Amino acid sequence: MSFFKKIFTKEKKETLDKGLEKTKTSFFDKMSKAVAGKSKVDDDVLDNLEEVLVTSDVGVKTTLKVITRIEERVARDKYVGTDELNKILREEIAGLLSETNVGNATDFEIPSGTKPHVIMVVGVNGVGKTTTIGKLAYQFKKQGLKVVLGAGDTFRAAAIDQLQVWADRVDVPIVKQSMGSDPASVAFDALESGVTRGADVIIIDTAGRLHNKVNLMNELTKVKRVMQKVIGDAPHDVLLVLDGSTGQNAFEQAKQFTAATEVTSLAVTKLDGTAKGGVVIGISDQFQIPVKYIGVGEGIEDLQVFNKIEFVDSFFK
Repeated sequence: MSFFKKIFTKEKKETLDKGLEKTKTSFFDKMSKAVAGKSKVDDDVLDNLEEVLVTSDVGVKTTLKVITRIEERVARDKYVGTDELNKILREEIAGLLSETNVGNATDFEIPSGTKPHVIMVVGVNGVGKTTTIGKLAYQFKKQGLKVVLGAGDTFRAAAIDQLQVWADRVDVPIVKQSMGSDPASVAFDALESGVTRGADVIIIDTAGRLHNKVNLMNELTKVKRVMQKVIGDAPHDVLLVLDGSTGQNAFEQAKQFTAATEVTSLAVTKLDGTAKGGVVIGISDQFQIPVKYIGVGEGIEDLQVFNKIEFVDSFFK
């Protein structure tokens, strides 16, 4: 039995395999063309492989790292056949992800010693932010944890309503105010409510407008400062949600938000509907921030903890 099978259920594995199907099919179609008519990994094959990785949204910097690793391996081994390329590529990408020290978790968990554990969720509109919050609440509750939601995106009535739908679906309490209210005030009330209720986890939504960095920074800084009036070291996690189907645009959003606030973890959503799943590899490598969760389907169970062993196994299966 493989290490992977020991720590992940068959259902989770099948969901991930299915979620990455479009990415995998696109990638290996390109790979087969890159090595067509070649028996040996030479400069032409490496040039073609570089194009495959870049067009699969792995990102230029990460692609160059991977190509350099394979060049070194080819030079060391003297002869590497194209039939070995998939195996080598898999090993080098797994090695690259291992160096980032991310993606080791096997289940939804929160650090011990921070109760309540406060998660502030950021990201632009449309990336699946509210859905991710709802699915997180479901997973934490399934672990037996008490969860409270805070509807801090007060600039859109739809955002408050959508979070209320998720709160009802998961059966967890929600703290909200009317549209146009001060987001920091909502966060303050949510933390007070969470403390009173003995919550284990408090998840705070925030506005999804990607306005200029100064305003964004000021707004998020204010929310954090007000939170700290209730819980001194809150938030314990600033989770940035990115839409994997946007490919390189997800990199740009990550740059914008990491410049505006101290992001501590990432969630990459909508991987099931796209061939751009390679973006997870690039984002894991380029940002010194762990990818904590990935979305591989629309179902409530289809938000998964990101595990590099699991991901690489499904990507190259």
